[in-house]
Amino acid sequence: MGDWKLDYAVRFLQHLPKPNLPLWNSMIELSLGSGFVQECIGLYNSMVREDIFPDNKTFTVVLRACTAIASASVGEGFHCQILKMGFEFDLFLQTGLLDFYAKVGDLSSAKRLFVEMPDRDVVAHNVMIAALGKHGYVNDARNLFDDMPDRNSSSWNSMISCYCKLGDILSARLIFDRNPVKDVVSWNAMIDGYCKLDDLTKARELFDRMGSGKNSVTWNTMISACVQNGEFGKAISTFHQMQEQNVKPTEVTMVSLLSACAHLGALDIGKWIHAYIRRQNLRTDVVLGNALIDMYGKCGSIEAALEVFHRLPLKNIFCWNSIIGGLGMHGYGDEAINAFVEMEKEGIKPDGVTFVGLLSGCSHSGLVSEGRQYFSQMRGVYGVNPRIEHYGCMVDLLGRAGFLEEALKLVRTMPMVPNSVVWGSLVRACRIHKDTKISEQVTQHLLELDPNDGGNYVFLSNTYASVNRWEDVELCRRLMHERGIHKTPGCSSIEVDNVLHEFVAGDTSHPHFTKINAFLDEIAWELRGLGHEPDTASVLHDIEEEEKESAVRYHSERIAVAFGLMSTPPGKSIRVVKNLRTCDDCHATLKLISKLFMREIIVRDKNRFHYFRDGSCSCNDYW
Repeated sequence: MGDWKLDYAVRFLQHLPKPNLPLWNSMIELSLGSGFVQECIGLYNSMVREDIFPDNKTFTVVLRACTAIASASVGEGFHCQILKMGFEFDLFLQTGLLDFYAKVGDLSSAKRLFVEMPDRDVVAHNVMIAALGKHGYVNDARNLFDDMPDRNSSSWNSMISCYCKLGDILSARLIFDRNPVKDVVSWNAMIDGYCKLDDLTKARELFDRMGSGKNSVTWNTMISACVQNGEFGKAISTFHQMQEQNVKPTEVTMVSLLSACAHLGALDIGKWIHAYIRRQNLRTDVVLGNALIDMYGKCGSIEAALEVFHRLPLKNIFCWNSIIGGLGMHGYGDEAINAFVEMEKEGIKPDGVTFVGLLSGCSHSGLVSEGRQYFSQMRGVYGVNPRIEHYGCMVDLLGRAGFLEEALKLVRTMPMVPNSVVWGSLVRACRIHKDTKISEQVTQHLLELDPNDGGNYVFLSNTYASVNRWEDVELCRRLMHERGIHKTPGCSSIEVDNVLHEFVAGDTSHPHFTKINAFLDEIAWELRGLGHEPDTASVLHDIEEEEKESAVRYHSERIAVAFGLMSTPPGKSIRVVKNLRTCDDCHATLKLISKLFMREIIVRDKNRFHYFRDGSCSCNDYW
């Protein structure tokens, strides 16, 4: 209902000679349902001034209004009025008050009210379980949950049946009312409580115990928890189970699944989900639309991301941020800037996330002057205070372009303490431009900042290895061993026939590893025929050159690409996702492989996308 329509209805009500309570209740409920929460409370006050006394229906609506505006003081005032009006034993109002206190964060009042309730139905129990779980008291919630009998509890059912057979319906009803049976909401609240504490094991235990009683909320809760805990493969397998149980997915399901696909780079599954959304005519609002844009962008199909973006009738800041970030990650810096300009024309105010995407895009495309300009305008023109991630983008931008002294100066004049990401960007820039002097200084900062991060030792080892300082390399390795520090292993994944295959550098556990290994040897032989000389600078050991060549050959992205070539038909694009930055030798090798096998190879590493086609890469060797 529009604002003017509500105003008209209020005027009409006020001009009636003696509007009765049902009319006032209808008007109060209508205003709340139309989103006019304050007007709802105002109508209540007008009704009281007209000497019309509220009933339990009136208070039920105004308590919902107090919950909506999260006003503890106003709600407490209505609580007092409820007591004065003699509704202190009304189960619906007591449950409404319980829900109000729980949702405004007053857990102590909610607990006190729950304990003092003479009769507590399943709704009251569910509200309390959800409140305890939300505030981290998951053990208390579980105790309350366990005290509720299951619907198939033999002792509970037998007792009720016994009283019914004796004709004592009153006693049977009393047992039923005072021992409310767990319903699907009870289970969902308990599972959600464990999920909020990231205790996926206990959440899954309850989830499995539910059997066939799960509804879409149950499945959505479990799928979402898997995504939030980084268990993306489990999220997708849980969805497959949901389908087997013939439970219809909702828009919420799709958003979680698309997020899982985005992290995994599972484009084929993401496409299937998009097709399902269209078949089921699910409403593609800004939330679902943004999830699709993010999925396509992170799965290497920026064209599809742009298509979804342009078709959205309404775009919020999250949609714009996703497309700007996606364009930047794919190396389309100019296009990211154009999208930013278009966003401004649409009247959307950029935020900190917008500038991370924009500055990253400038960095990946070498747009130094543009990056400097937007960074300098953040606070003065756009009212966004640069945070550490924005400084990190600028250090990366300047360092990649060879402005190492300017980048170092920016780090030293930052208004906050630089973190490992900032120093790491500068170290990588020093390696690119072979500046061992600054690199060694910066890496020492990294070691002081986080002596337990294996990546910092690798940075320093790489610096020493590049100038053949093998004693210092060995010192780094010995320190790592003594302190129990390990380098993060390279891990790459590839999707083949809707199945995700994961490869870790040096791991031989894949069932097809023997064939992959032989195929990698064949590829290496053919690449030598094309004049390829392995770049072994990233291998830290002072070992024979042949052993170094073998070490880089088994980097995880190379294994994944080999498996993709073996497992997919000729001409099909190969898409790989890697957790670390691609090394120089793998980058050069993949360029040649794309030419040798006439395949497009798309690799998403830690920093950006690389499109290898016909012997060249979309990054133009600038990454």
